[in-house]
Amino acid sequence: MVTLKINGIPLQVEEGTTILDAAKQVNVKIPTLCYNPDLDPWAACGICIVRMENSPRMVRACSTRAVEQMSVITHDPELIEVRRTILELILSNHPNDCLQCSRSMNCELQTLAAEFGIRQVPYRKILNGLRVDDSNPAIILNPEKCIRCGRCVKVCQEIQNVWALEFLGRGIKGRIASAAGVPLGDSPCIKCGQCAAHCPVGAIYERDDTVKVWAALRNASLYPVVQIAPSVRVALGEEFGLRPGTLITRKIYAALRRLGFKTVFDTNFSADLTIIEEGTELVKRLAGGGAPMPLITSCCPAWVDYMEKYYSDMIPNFSTAKSPQQMMGAMIKTYWAEKAGIPGDAVYSVSVMPCTAKKWETRRNSAMQSAGHGYDVDISITTRELARMIKQAGINLLEIEEEDADDPMGCYTGAGAIFGVTGGVMEAALRTAYYLITNEELGDLNFTTVRGLDGIKEAEIMLRGKPLRIAVAHQMGNIAEVLNRIRAARKLGRETPYHFVEVMACRGGCVGGGGQPYGCTNDIRSQRIAGLYNDDQQLPRRCSHQNPHIKQLYAEFLGEPNSHRAHDLLHTGYTERPVYVK
Repeated sequence: MVTLKINGIPLQVEEGTTILDAAKQVNVKIPTLCYNPDLDPWAACGICIVRMENSPRMVRACSTRAVEQMSVITHDPELIEVRRTILELILSNHPNDCLQCSRSMNCELQTLAAEFGIRQVPYRKILNGLRVDDSNPAIILNPEKCIRCGRCVKVCQEIQNVWALEFLGRGIKGRIASAAGVPLGDSPCIKCGQCAAHCPVGAIYERDDTVKVWAALRNASLYPVVQIAPSVRVALGEEFGLRPGTLITRKIYAALRRLGFKTVFDTNFSADLTIIEEGTELVKRLAGGGAPMPLITSCCPAWVDYMEKYYSDMIPNFSTAKSPQQMMGAMIKTYWAEKAGIPGDAVYSVSVMPCTAKKWETRRNSAMQSAGHGYDVDISITTRELARMIKQAGINLLEIEEEDADDPMGCYTGAGAIFGVTGGVMEAALRTAYYLITNEELGDLNFTTVRGLDGIKEAEIMLRGKPLRIAVAHQMGNIAEVLNRIRAARKLGRETPYHFVEVMACRGGCVGGGGQPYGCTNDIRSQRIAGLYNDDQQLPRRCSHQNPHIKQLYAEFLGEPNSHRAHDLLHTGYTERPVYVK
């Protein structure tokens, strides 16, 4: 432990604690812009400067470690004036179009400018006239608004290991840009949106498709149908002042109907459907069906994009099962449309997802048009976009009466609910795989070894006396280690180290997706995860194969799992993609 003082307040902190974190322990807020708890501090902006007592020396609190007998002054007239100057310099190189900015009222720079009472900037305004890059199907890059904090670069390079973003130029001409200066849509970007989730201003943001959704809702010739993903229900409430992890599923159903959607389904249902298809695939591979081991999950579109670009040799290992979003889209425009007596061409299918890459996934390949009525999912919007629509419609989400989802694709099990967390797909699949192999229900359904925020989780589970070796990886930078172990075993002619591998591109899984409410930290991720596991625990059915409407779907429409019709509608294929589009 280290003993120090913050503004004269004595405290003890663990060795290695930064001044910034030490100050938080005595409820002192030091302003920051480049700092983010997900990233290693690199002291780019300088707004967190503090000084030592009885010394003119100033240091940056985010990257300076506390030492024994240190006495820190975090606020005095000189420090405040220096911070004000830093903000004024940033604003002199920043557009003033806050009213049209995607981050207005939720911008860290705007908030600090208000806190420091900045009403005018004493420096000449210098803008570089940089153009907006809208070449990417999921996210928009506006380099003119970049404050060069470096968060997006660090998360793209160090956390996601994608290297689609970098700094170009120097000094006041410096800017954030896609790698090598190519359009973002032609770069190695996997559309995960973590750059947008970590940007403190409006320099990177999701492509807003709400105008298209509003147009569809007022088009009398269309029948709008919507689905919501598992992790939306434990994050949307944050946009309305609720604690992270608060489960508001039935309020969301009601709000969606108020917006104008005629039918409301739940992606948790198709998560159950995914487990039946993927679990059957796993059981066939374990039985020696000819396909190579391990089986690797395919629900995360950012991971699919990454795999096709960097690990195309793993394509034979990929589950051909579509994601729950795409399975639901196909079922809406075929099975449900037939039952409801609505022409498939009239159905307008919308998904609400925690993920920006889901926008790209709707158009990923021809398999996303399997229903024969245009794209199976017409539009995918993020949690943030849904929050804006609810506010635009004047809906009081906190006071609205709860409602149920529509049958038959609104019923779900606990296995479907936990799809939104790292390890959740694995746990859901194991619950059903055990049943498919043994024809017996598991006694303890909680596979705690695959839970938590460790970057890589490994376990060995016994199924009928045979070991099933599994691995769970989240946050793209972690997956290379897992895949390289598989490659190394193959090269040496050894047995695969795993039989089943789950991958999610974002830290924490979909709960930490690039389209979720801003300001996500590990604490917030943990609360969202807890919310989904609470949903799992309280449901009467916790295994996908127990969902009565899934059984009905197979009996009435699909036949058997992995049947010919199921493959036509619920499965996809993969192809090697270039890292850079030429």
